[in-house]
Amino acid sequence: MIAALLLLLPLPLLLYVAAPKIREMLSNGVCSSPVQLPGKVAVVTGANTGIGKETAKELAKRGARVYLACRDVQKGALVAEEIQTKTGNQQVLVRKLDLADTRSIRAFAQGFLAEEKQLHILVNNAGVMMCPYSKTADGFEMHMGVNHLGHFLLTHLLLEKLKESAPARVVNVSSLAHFLGRLNFHNLQGEKFYNAGLAYCQSKLANVLFTQELARRLKGSGVTTYAVHPGSVNSELTRYSTFMTWMWWLFSSFLKTPEQGAQTSLHCALTEGLERLSGEYFSDCRVAWVSAQARNETIARRLWDVSCDLLGLPLD
Repeated sequence: MIAALLLLLPLPLLLYVAAPKIREMLSNGVCSSPVQLPGKVAVVTGANTGIGKETAKELAKRGARVYLACRDVQKGALVAEEIQTKTGNQQVLVRKLDLADTRSIRAFAQGFLAEEKQLHILVNNAGVMMCPYSKTADGFEMHMGVNHLGHFLLTHLLLEKLKESAPARVVNVSSLAHFLGRLNFHNLQGEKFYNAGLAYCQSKLANVLFTQELARRLKGSGVTTYAVHPGSVNSELTRYSTFMTWMWWLFSSFLKTPEQGAQTSLHCALTEGLERLSGEYFSDCRVAWVSAQARNETIARRLWDVSCDLLGLPLD
């Protein structure tokens, strides 16, 4: 009877009524780890909004000393104050990090290494999506420069500290969009052909490949790494695309909240016993399938070498 009545409802009203249940279905994964983090140190990039903010808040709630690595320091300071108030943890710090500028990345790493003796959790969360064609301060296409190369450099600069602090973890926020990505090594910077959507997908594929190659190189070090798909989240990530912003608004009732979107990052950062799954890709707090290209070890190693070459890092 109820089902029959629902069929009589106009579609918009039907969607409105069904939205809570649909959102629940799309938000299955919840981090259930009871792990507490007193004495632990964490860095979360892009922590002044969205998933990054919620990730940082939960880490702080569990007692970690948390660095909010943000491009907008003023906004970051307001978020840090909010997290301190809500969690009672005063060890929430803001530091400048612009992933579109390698000088800023190096300055952040230099300052952090001078300030801290340990690093247990690095969450490479920040990102851009659907940008009009533009370049970083170093001449990299914006998606590839921020989403991949910026975090590649940051991780490289902090890697010895992570090893010294082992067990430690690196979490790279990727996306289901990596399935549509194809690495074109002859056009990584989008100078021959550019499509904002494809550029984003390519950068998210790079995140998965970076995670796999990093895991291979870190075997036996006590540092493990994971790529995550947070789900479709109602956040500021779509701010560069009017179309995507409109679509996100239209379907906002079905999107995850930032808190829900942070669950898989938290699962990979906190859950005990994940060490054997280093290099894997997670969605809804479970290991998930990746695209064929994302499983290609040859491409992963080539991307590593090309990334080192672009950033002026030594090949090893």
